[in-house]
Amino acid sequence: MKLLVVIAVGLRPKDLAHAPVLRGLGEHGFAAPVDTVFPAVTCSVQASFLTGLPPSGHGAVGNGWYFRDLAQVMLWRQQNQLVHGEKLYQAAARRGARTAKMFWWWNMYAPDVAWSVTPRPEYHADGLKQPGLYSEPPTLSRELQSELGPFPLFDFWGPRAGIASTRWITSSALSVLRRHDPELMLVYLPHLDYDHQRWGPDDPRSVQAVRALDAEAARLIAAAREQDAPVVVLSEYGIEDATAPVFLNRVLHEKGYLRVQETGHGQLLDCGACRAFAVADHQCAHVYVQRPADLEPVRRLLAASPGVARVLDRAQQRELGIDHARSGELVCIAERGHWFAYHYWLDEARRPDFAPTVDIHRKPGYDPAELFVDPKIRFPKWKVAKTLARKLLGFRYLMDVIPTDPSMVRGTHGRLYEDDAAGPVFLCSDRTLARDRVAATDVKALCLQLLG
Repeated sequence: MKLLVVIAVGLRPKDLAHAPVLRGLGEHGFAAPVDTVFPAVTCSVQASFLTGLPPSGHGAVGNGWYFRDLAQVMLWRQQNQLVHGEKLYQAAARRGARTAKMFWWWNMYAPDVAWSVTPRPEYHADGLKQPGLYSEPPTLSRELQSELGPFPLFDFWGPRAGIASTRWITSSALSVLRRHDPELMLVYLPHLDYDHQRWGPDDPRSVQAVRALDAEAARLIAAAREQDAPVVVLSEYGIEDATAPVFLNRVLHEKGYLRVQETGHGQLLDCGACRAFAVADHQCAHVYVQRPADLEPVRRLLAASPGVARVLDRAQQRELGIDHARSGELVCIAERGHWFAYHYWLDEARRPDFAPTVDIHRKPGYDPAELFVDPKIRFPKWKVAKTLARKLLGFRYLMDVIPTDPSMVRGTHGRLYEDDAAGPVFLCSDRTLARDRVAATDVKALCLQLLG
């Protein structure tokens, strides 16, 4: 291995006080704040790390967007082809370097990646959802699960999300390193992000999550040092305290801009029939407005909504490098501590049946409430056990344990912060490349320098 690059999601400079191994990496090399891109969310920032381009160049304008020709919102796509521009691993391949891409985003069908693994749940015809992986080569996922046990999908996202997913990913990366010895190893460690959003980034439980991250990162760093390989550890964004959700779609629904379909399983957002609706994505929301005549009234309506800091038209989107055809005609930025919830229904009795479930592909926006079990359920463990029993017996089941009131979320991200200590961080073992700040769009070039 010639270079190890680890994304420690949600890691902030101030978290290093609780992470001695990661802090030591920066002290012996260098540490710098990251000037991230907007929106500061997983898919957008990782695409910028990989391409050196802003969202206006690579097209990943969020964790998802509205596909106009399909009249459908799609989030959490993994197809590498959705990101424009030359990627880090393509440039590395020209230098003869083989890449292992372990759980980074945009991880399917990536050219010049020799080994890759990404979560890919199995959806059975009877409605059953099972843990699964997609890998290149296809045998890799079977080999890893034979060695390490099944991938803990339900610890990767949902109410159980936590250290078990990070620990499995770390072990899988070490296994690939041992078996195949790639020159470039990209590893994604997710769990800190979950607790920072659940409890708030400075809660004692979040501090413990930092310590757990440090222990897993130490395993990877030790393996790199054995091979005298440089190490980069960085984060895509920092996380700040969340105070309140903002329901843009309900504002648009109340004023008649948003339309729903009435179905036997609740109201569904009818994107193609809406005059305007929002794809909520943490502290960013893409607002798709069908009629030019509605642009200014919708802009005024949303700008006057509590918790909205700015509403960007196409010209203003250029300032933040998010002016792309996939972006909404308007883009909203939340005020500090606020974030955008996807909820669009006005009557809780007509909510869609997937609303109280973990369902990242049917919800037309990000839902951090999926990290919680609904506190209104009196005996949640009994309800979960009863539902699992139905699953094991082969009956249809609905794991409807997620709250539809998202006000319990305590951490958020997406806007660009003024406080470097609360933003993302770049750590590097090679002090010869030291600088005061690192732009997200410079990460690709720095990695290529380290790769040699």
